[in-house]
Amino acid sequence: MPEEQAFCVLVKIMYDYGLRDLYKNNFEDLHCKFYQLERLMQEQLPDLHSHFCDLSLEAHMYASQWFLSLFTAKFPLCMVFHIIDLLLCEGLNIIFHVALALLKTSKEDLLQADFEGALKFFRVQLPKRYRAEENARRLMEQACNIKVPTKKLKKYEKEYQTMRESQLQQEDPMDRYKRENRRLQEASMRLEQENDDLAHELVTSKIALRNDLDQAEDKADVLNKELLLTKQRLLETEGEKRKQEEEAAQLKEVFRKQLEKAEYEIKKTTAIIAEYKQICSQLSTRLEKQQAASKEELEAVKGKMMACKHCSDIFSKEGAVKPAAIRREDQGVDSDDEKDSLKKQLRELELELAQTKLQLVEAKCKIQELEHQRGALMNEIQAAKNSWFSKTLNSIKTATGTQPLQPPQATQPPKEST
Repeated sequence: MPEEQAFCVLVKIMYDYGLRDLYKNNFEDLHCKFYQLERLMQEQLPDLHSHFCDLSLEAHMYASQWFLSLFTAKFPLCMVFHIIDLLLCEGLNIIFHVALALLKTSKEDLLQADFEGALKFFRVQLPKRYRAEENARRLMEQACNIKVPTKKLKKYEKEYQTMRESQLQQEDPMDRYKRENRRLQEASMRLEQENDDLAHELVTSKIALRNDLDQAEDKADVLNKELLLTKQRLLETEGEKRKQEEEAAQLKEVFRKQLEKAEYEIKKTTAIIAEYKQICSQLSTRLEKQQAASKEELEAVKGKMMACKHCSDIFSKEGAVKPAAIRREDQGVDSDDEKDSLKKQLRELELELAQTKLQLVEAKCKIQELEHQRGALMNEIQAAKNSWFSKTLNSIKTATGTQPLQPPQATQPPKEST
């Protein structure tokens, strides 16, 4: 058993089962048990009782440990367990059953032993017999079959008390009074010693309690100071929290305005890009139309030249000059003027085409520049968002006391690539 349970069982056996009475009043109750055991032996084992009387072997010489230690001093535990089970079930009288069973099973050996042999038998040989569990079980069965009437035990107890009273009456009153006085003095000394011990314990406990009280008061003062400091820190923290919340609200408002501005710039840039794309598409369409018109006009001029007798001789149907040399003096003045006008018109068309291509290239460069500005704005917006989120999270953590407030880092705008 655990210690507490074992102690509770011991207290129960000592008080409720009456084992404590055996130790009181100079073992007076224990001697009564010895007398009852001898009377039971005289009734149930008369020959063994007579042999013990001849040897002057009294019950207290061999049975004291049976009653005082419940057979645990010499006998094996396998047997003691059964005895304690029966004792908890039937009461302290079960010791008489076990004692009579032991005497009956050892009767033959005890009748042949002398005084020393009988004491040695009780001390050494008898416990060895019951090391085997089978022998212990048989002994307990025999002990349960033995009848020990409670009325007889009461009768023997009255006989012992009567005998003790007669012995006390025959004793010299002076000796009896001296013995009673000595017993009372011993009890008085014991009570005085207990009183002194209790008084010393009381004083010691008072001193210890006073020391504990002083320590508790000192600790309470320290805790009160810490509480005041904590309250002050709490107020400061709440003030800082409110301040941080206001700063966070202002930062949110600033970032919201910047975000709205950036979104407006993005929309404006997107509109400009769309407008330039539309202009480029219009220029491309216009260029295609001009190219088609130039081609048609060139075809018309070509047709007119082919219709002319003099020009058809100069140009072939594919537009190449014929290898045959024509004398300058055969060319008329009209063909020279018409040729010059055609060349001038062709140069104008080529110049207009070059200007249109230049405008297209400029429009594409402008679109690329706007795209670059749009990417830069998007990067700035993303950096602003990240900076706002980190600052807001930092101020929230600082307000809740999870980390110290860090100075906000200035966000550098991304470098534009050339």
